Amino acid sequence: MNAKKILFPTDFSHTGDSALRLATALARDSGAELLIVHVQEPPMAYGGGELYYGVPNPAVEDLERMLAAVKPTDPNVRFQHRLATGDPASAIVRLAEEEQADLIVMGTHGRTGFFRLLMGSVAEAIVRRAKCPVLTFKEPAEEKAAV
Repeated sequence: MNAKKILFPTDFSHTGDSALRLATALARDSGAELLIVHVQEPPMAYGGGELYYGVPNPAVEDLERMLAAVKPTDPNVRFQHRLATGDPASAIVRLAEEEQADLIVMGTHGRTGFFRLLMGSVAEAIVRRAKCPVLTFKEPAEEKAAV
């Protein structure tokens, strides 16, 4: 793989930890820059009493702080952070095109239960719409149980 830019979307859940390690390794091995992205959803997307990954009604500053804490697992990998707003799948696909990403690496699970059913799978929508390759990572059951 000869990637120059790898986009890694994060939803701040622990299910993305293994995917971040994979994205970091791919960026390191190809000399690519890692673009770490979070998409802030409109409040109705996580309404109804569900917390936004532990933060009720997060301010932009809260999200920026949470995003800044997501870093490549290898300190030698170049990276940038981006905070976008909107529908996660659409925003990630758009950003990948704008940034000319060569690859998107992402975990396959974040939200669960009713909200996942209601919103559908963000990963599936990205796989269908992205113009660049998308590598999805499903966390092994033993790692999920440890978290």
